[in-house]
Amino acid sequence: MTQLFRSATVVLLLGLMPVAAQDAKPAKKAAKKAPAPNAGLAVNENKATPLERIKVMKDFKVELLHSVPATEQGSWVNLCTDGKGRIIASDQYGGLFRFAPPAPGKPLDPATIEKIPAAIRAANGLLWFNNGLYVAVNDYENKIPSGLYRVTSSKGDDTLDKVELLREMNARGDHGVHAILPAPDGKSLFLITGNGTKPTAFSGSKVPLVWGEDHVLPRMPDGRGFMREVLGPGGIIYQVSLDGKTFTPYSSGYRNIFDGAFNRDGELFTYDADMEYDFNTPWYRPTRVCLATSGSEYGWRNGAGKRPEWYPDNLGPVLNIGPGSPTGMTFGYGAKFPAKYQEALFCLDWSWGKLYAVHLKPEGSGYTATKEEFLSGAPMPLTDAIIHPQDGAMYFAIGGRKVQSGLYRVTYTGKESTAPAKPSTDAVAAKARALRHSLEAFHGHADPQAIATAWPHLASSDRYLRWAARTALEWQPAGNWAEKALTEKDPAKQVEALLGLARITGVDPQHRKPTDPAVDTAIAGRIYAALGKLDWQSLNQDQRLALVRTVEICLVRFGQPDEATRQRLIAKLDPLFPAENFPLNWVLCETLVALQSPNIAAKGIAALKNAPGQEEQMEYARSLRMLKTGWTTALRTEQFNWFLRAANYRGGASFEKFIEFIRTGAEESLSASEKTALADLLAKKPVKKSPLEALAEAFAGRTQVKEWKLDELAAAAEKGGLQHRNYANGRKMFGAAACFACHRFGNEGGMTGPDLTTAGARYSARDFIDQIINPSKEINEQFVPVVLTKTDGETITGIIVNLNGDSVQVNTDLTDPNQRIGVDRKQVVKMEPSKVSPMPEGLLNMLKQEEILDLVAYVLSGGDPKHAMFK
Repeated sequence: MTQLFRSATVVLLLGLMPVAAQDAKPAKKAAKKAPAPNAGLAVNENKATPLERIKVMKDFKVELLHSVPATEQGSWVNLCTDGKGRIIASDQYGGLFRFAPPAPGKPLDPATIEKIPAAIRAANGLLWFNNGLYVAVNDYENKIPSGLYRVTSSKGDDTLDKVELLREMNARGDHGVHAILPAPDGKSLFLITGNGTKPTAFSGSKVPLVWGEDHVLPRMPDGRGFMREVLGPGGIIYQVSLDGKTFTPYSSGYRNIFDGAFNRDGELFTYDADMEYDFNTPWYRPTRVCLATSGSEYGWRNGAGKRPEWYPDNLGPVLNIGPGSPTGMTFGYGAKFPAKYQEALFCLDWSWGKLYAVHLKPEGSGYTATKEEFLSGAPMPLTDAIIHPQDGAMYFAIGGRKVQSGLYRVTYTGKESTAPAKPSTDAVAAKARALRHSLEAFHGHADPQAIATAWPHLASSDRYLRWAARTALEWQPAGNWAEKALTEKDPAKQVEALLGLARITGVDPQHRKPTDPAVDTAIAGRIYAALGKLDWQSLNQDQRLALVRTVEICLVRFGQPDEATRQRLIAKLDPLFPAENFPLNWVLCETLVALQSPNIAAKGIAALKNAPGQEEQMEYARSLRMLKTGWTTALRTEQFNWFLRAANYRGGASFEKFIEFIRTGAEESLSASEKTALADLLAKKPVKKSPLEALAEAFAGRTQVKEWKLDELAAAAEKGGLQHRNYANGRKMFGAAACFACHRFGNEGGMTGPDLTTAGARYSARDFIDQIINPSKEINEQFVPVVLTKTDGETITGIIVNLNGDSVQVNTDLTDPNQRIGVDRKQVVKMEPSKVSPMPEGLLNMLKQEEILDLVAYVLSGGDPKHAMFK
């Protein structure tokens, strides 16, 4: 059962004793004899994480086969098997090694590990295919060119010594050239690259060549300057010919994908990261599993420019997982595991030490998914995993960044059948995927049949089908379908067609060359006119977002329209703000600011004041920073008072810089008279408050209500107490109790606690309340702190969030994602999971019963104001 996590600072507010796991500084115990080295991290020994520190699912067994000696074999980051079933491993900064897997129950004999003689190094991707080894090199030290290679035997004697560079690529750091996969039909390869890899030369593309930043308001680059010059399209998945000569961009818009995997349906999945510096900002996106379809775009842009998953001009994930650093992926096909795990997609997280089993379910032409923690350890810097084709075991490696590396094997020891699973068939889903593939056949080229074939599917409720259809249109000359888009009578089809027309107007998608500006400006005016005629009430949520986003793209591509058009756009959009949900408010606010609407100052400040979470507030503040009209002294005062409050909000390493960027932009939008009137406020320095002082504002003047008991609250909820609830108050209580600071809920909230978006599908009201009142009853495995004991007896409790060499970074205060303590791994003699939840008890004691029931209804409804609990 998923365990809730809440800010430990709330417990201070309630007058309770703080939990040790949340102490800002490591607590030292009284002097005593230091524990002897044991099953924890052995002092000064070159050994991988011991089995006692690894937790795996019931009836599975983990073996430590090999602790990799760093001086001779480096730190392993990639695995594959060759044609004889031998395992090939790569050192991130060194060469390749080959060995046969040991017999069951036996460790790997170091003497059997062969150093492959090929003059190649720094492999981040390995694939044995067509009697040769394809290698994706990402050389941090630039000793050889990064890119795609093939290694073979020059004499055909099984000695891999011949190295052929197929394509040199410009890459850098951890975000470079990564995995190589064979296409399901065996006729091509797929190469995974992160956003540190510059696009390589290509002659064709599945992705329309119209990518741009497309920010209707100026982008704020990464707060700490990280890769701020890297712009769209970000990370790219290329389809590559077997000879390595032809590269075709297949999917783009990723940050730092490391690996990918094809399922039985021939669909490609990848696991993407986000910038941990952006924790608790509105543009932070959890690590996520994505379906990489033909021509897809996933919206990564630098800094605050990342597109939210609900923007219509990018796709969203199949599954949001949470904070971490994605590395390897593999399906369980061929494993001697129960059928459920043969079909699972295994995803590895390097920094949090988790190996997830992701269970996919077809839905329309795409998939939905759930996850479970299959294996975890601390530290457990997972890099890659494979299913061995002969023994059916899973082999995985830990390592990277020169940390202690190791090789492990996972086998099943239970009584369930491990016979090869019979692939399940879903005829409806197969038909939907076949339809999507028929639309994708038009990607990358002009075809007279594309428009008529794609057009009916622009109104599909299936997001992947809509995407495939619009992408097919975007590859056709605009002159062949612009008039059809501008005069379409079906609003659902028209809004999607207009989005595509706005994206390609100004650029010839076949050659990425400018078209006639006069013609484009005329079409832009007609797009605005067509959007203005659409009936907002007849559109669903996705279509409304597409309408507003199309206005934004036109503003980006063609600048401010003439005054009459600007006024018509304001008249269309202004009455719609505020809307019923945050995504609509996001796009409406930024668009109205871009149009310099005279009413958005008052409306935007009201929305900022009423927003319960810091992310939503931050988004309104980010937009309003660019507004120069409609202000009064009172509104400006509210605006700059918010910066004084925001100084006490917490987030990742760039969080404070982003707040600074927003304030700087707001100050630059002030007139001379406004600067004079606000001089005292502008000069005022924010007062840093303790968590107690900051949170006390939410319950100012209130004393403890009572010490609530589970039976009392559960009885109230079960006896009709969750009927006729107050949605607005439930959301307010969720924010006032600082839940947004740690929990993801919908499209907002922090990432240092479990995602509560689907809590209603997992909990009854009693179970949910039980988790809050008795947080240590059952602790979520993903958020269990570890207790590290050092040689001097000092203990440190927290979550391991990063590693580098022998340095272990521990976050001891999950309310502050940027807080970390460095610990020398060699000085740690013991590690064990904490038995105390990071979520303290007594969190409901300041709330009245009606407020608690509103809060419970808000969470269990999934934040749906139309849920039956609010009728």
